[in-house]
Amino acid sequence: MASRVGPAVAEAEVRAVLATVPDPELPFLSVVDLGIVRGVAVSPGRIRVEILPTFVGCPALEMIRASIAERLVELAPGAEVAVEASFAEPWTSDRISEAGRRLLGEHGFAPPERLGSAGRPPAPGGVVAPIALAARVPCPHCGSRRTVLENVFGPTLCRAIHHCSDCRQPFERFKPV
Repeated sequence: MASRVGPAVAEAEVRAVLATVPDPELPFLSVVDLGIVRGVAVSPGRIRVEILPTFVGCPALEMIRASIAERLVELAPGAEVAVEASFAEPWTSDRISEAGRRLLGEHGFAPPERLGSAGRPPAPGGVVAPIALAARVPCPHCGSRRTVLENVFGPTLCRAIHHCSDCRQPFERFKPV
């Protein structure tokens, strides 16, 4: 098998591989859909990927780095592969793709609302909404907005636990940050 080191590996190929790397905590989401891939640089014999941790101290960060590196070494045997975590800009839940938001809902997670530049959800028509006293998180099971925050501390830093008063199902919400 011929080596793919050098100009034969295109950035588009690297990005296509990244779209198949699952998040270890939410394996139905790729690292691309989660929005943690900040940048990709390809040069002869070298592939560099910059990722943004969702939270400082994310316990899955090393698994993500290793998974990305493993897949890229398969794409370009012999290439130097660097996967670096960066805090050059903060990751926000606005980086989650539309496909990622849909997948979160399909798997029983309430996707976070988009926060935009003001740091809170825009109201209909694009006007920034006032800060709500209680978040109205729609239930991913039945769609009801009669939900209650049960615990701000979910199984990971990026999730909270809610309960639906209508269908009586608990669910996790991916926190907007």
